[in-house]
Amino acid sequence: MKKRLIVGILLIASVFILGACGEKTSGENVVKIGVTGSDGQVWDVIKKKAAAEGIEIQLVEFNDYTLPNKALADGDIDLNAFQHIAFLNQFIKEHKLDLVPIGTTQIAPMGIYSSKLKSVEEMKQGAKIAIPDDPSNQARALKVLQSAGLIKLKEDFGLFGDVSGVVENPKNVHIIPMTAQQTPRVLDDVAISVINNGVAGQAGFVPNEDAIFLEDPNDKEAQPYINIFAARAAEKDNEVYQKIVAIYHDPEVVEKIKKDTNGGSIVVNIPIEQLEDVIQ
Repeated sequence: MKKRLIVGILLIASVFILGACGEKTSGENVVKIGVTGSDGQVWDVIKKKAAAEGIEIQLVEFNDYTLPNKALADGDIDLNAFQHIAFLNQFIKEHKLDLVPIGTTQIAPMGIYSSKLKSVEEMKQGAKIAIPDDPSNQARALKVLQSAGLIKLKEDFGLFGDVSGVVENPKNVHIIPMTAQQTPRVLDDVAISVINNGVAGQAGFVPNEDAIFLEDPNDKEAQPYINIFAARAAEKDNEVYQKIVAIYHDPEVVEKIKKDTNGGSIVVNIPIEQLEDVIQ
């Protein structure tokens, strides 16, 4: 009887030990990713494909752009996927965080919109132009205006330049920086607005149909605005994280992003090593 009791106890103990081991193995492959929106249904596809690789993705949504990087640095999440390189550069510089990009995701081209003009060639002398006023997007908007042939910027303009960097303004346009969310709302009061892709979408625009000029995602000047996965620097080579980056570029995911954004966002698959000159 005692022998049977001992065997029974050992069997129960074995079950608990195996269960604990199973929980540990599973826990090692749970990855918390900070986002500022669910990006339509694309994350459902990514999560399903990751699960097939033994990876459980848990999304942690934030409603403030300053929070996902702080949460990542504090170890509350493992990755985040909401920002472009220029934004991360600026945030790291301001907050002294040890974060790095580990893979590209997509680029959402910035566009020029108008309720009055059909093309930028119709721009009149002294016209008013609205642009976002936050540092990284203001510089980006000014580069879009330069690409459209409306202004010229100084050679060392950089990623965070402002209107003081305009060196040529042949049509004497008045450039008015304002909160990004206001740029579509003032279309009746200005000749054109340079509007972020996300803000344009929220305002009901389809970027590749409604913009009269769209940023070229293949232009080297656009590389700082490629969105990325960010991780803590000590974990930049984490194999599980790199698998998630690879899954993001699966053809089914790429097609889903194209469909969800009406072609407004373009998946970018450039090795991080090739972007070192724009990563600070």
